[in-house]
Amino acid sequence: MPDLTRYPATQGGWKKYPGNPVMGDAKLGTCFDVLVFPKYGKGISPAAPGEKSDGFKMYFSWRPKKSLATTTSADGVSWSKPKIILGPNPASGWEDDINRNAVVEKDGVVHIWYTGFAHNGRHCWIGYAAGTDDDHLVRLGNGPCLTPEQPWEYHGVMNPCVLWDEKSGLFKMWYSAGETYEPNVICYAESDNGFNWRKRRANPVFTAVKANHYEQDRIGGCQVLAYKGGYLMFYIGYEDINTARICGAWSPDGVTRWERFKANPLVSPEADKWDGDACYKPGVLYDEPNKRWLLWYNGRHAAPEYIGLVIHEGEDLWK
Repeated sequence: MPDLTRYPATQGGWKKYPGNPVMGDAKLGTCFDVLVFPKYGKGISPAAPGEKSDGFKMYFSWRPKKSLATTTSADGVSWSKPKIILGPNPASGWEDDINRNAVVEKDGVVHIWYTGFAHNGRHCWIGYAAGTDDDHLVRLGNGPCLTPEQPWEYHGVMNPCVLWDEKSGLFKMWYSAGETYEPNVICYAESDNGFNWRKRRANPVFTAVKANHYEQDRIGGCQVLAYKGGYLMFYIGYEDINTARICGAWSPDGVTRWERFKANPLVSPEADKWDGDACYKPGVLYDEPNKRWLLWYNGRHAAPEYIGLVIHEGEDLWK
């Protein structure tokens, strides 16, 4: 049995919101793999420079529906009734269940990458859809846009995180790969159109450090943010297949020279609470008006997974 007293509930200045979980319950069922953006009207990009956001928009995976969904909030705590934006497509042969999405809104188009699972759950791929908004998404291509090909990718590629890099004119993707129940490593690829991806030859770009007890088994499920001339990564560290914690790292180029936070793990399970077994998949943003970081995550105690919030007051994550 894992020793849940080895690490405190939070470190590095992070504090769990006392009213957790903030999303998901017995009625909604498992809600997981969260991604949150500032909301501007119906979208996630400001209509004009300097426009202030009017709350938050969450993209998440809704397990009972096998679908991607959205919800909105004024404060990041109370969320609206979820709306499905993309459902499964069993006829495709690889999308019996879809989840784990990435979102980029660019030039009036919403781009979404997601994970498609075969009916037996033993293989998964990354798909691509786009549209003028969440209500008009269309799957693009005749199949997945990213497939497992290399030995370290094993049976699955999943958990895409995608950023648009204006300077290079490229979409940049960090994705997890390996086993399909929980992945093993994080890899990197680039694309100029969102569908055709070039994998970095020297993959994977981020792997577990076995000497770190909190990630001795494997790592996965990251979110990467461009930040101050480099890249922040928030990722899942697995002590074992069932015990997970949220960790952080920084890199000057997003692919090499990753430096883990000295305060890792940042968020850990608390015995006998709603997140008593695992804290998974971080979704992080800097809340500029309030000068704080907000981190949403899905926590698990036995079977259900719900979404909680962790807050870091101030911008400096390295104090």
